[in-house]
Amino acid sequence: MSPPYNKFRYIIQFIMRFVKYNSPSSCIRLNVNVVFTLIFIVAVVIISVTSPDEVTASMLAGATNAVSLSLKMLAIYAVWTSVLKLMEKTGIDKKLTKLFRPLTRRLFRNESEKAVDLITLNVASNVLGLGNAATPAGIDAIYLMDDKSGVATKNMVMLTVIAATSLQLLPLTVLSLMTEYGSTAPSAIILPSIISTFSSTVIGVLLVAVFIK
Repeated sequence: MSPPYNKFRYIIQFIMRFVKYNSPSSCIRLNVNVVFTLIFIVAVVIISVTSPDEVTASMLAGATNAVSLSLKMLAIYAVWTSVLKLMEKTGIDKKLTKLFRPLTRRLFRNESEKAVDLITLNVASNVLGLGNAATPAGIDAIYLMDDKSGVATKNMVMLTVIAATSLQLLPLTVLSLMTEYGSTAPSAIILPSIISTFSSTVIGVLLVAVFIK
């Protein structure tokens, strides 16, 4: 196995060691807090050095824009969370899971029923562009697939690649944002999105199948 693939496997191993001692939700929360804290500190240092007179004005403008974007995103996610809830109540989510189950069983062999259900939900949510619903299911699936050996399994790597390439038929979040910011043709993103995500997912799956043993 060549060094780049070893490096990728080591990254997965590091994540799993962290998750081993932390719940998936606390793992996400801690990492997000660290990332945004570092971004804030670096940004303040840079602007203090390059334009010290603009520090306060930039922070106020940034805070205003952040609150505005948060409210817009809150509305978007509220809508799609409601859609997911309706899908759950009407049984559509179970039909989607059943539709994708043959594919996930072929790609993820020798996994438990619970893991397969979570993987299928992750894939179906990504296909519909509902990444906020796909992420928790993917994390829980990775946690269940961990064999406690300290080494990422092929199925764990496969799910990570599929989630990262994220095949989408309907990029709903992007469509919502484009509409919100005044795009005259938000649906123009659909075909390029299908082509690019389908290609990246197929290539990613083939690379994992060939190089990860």
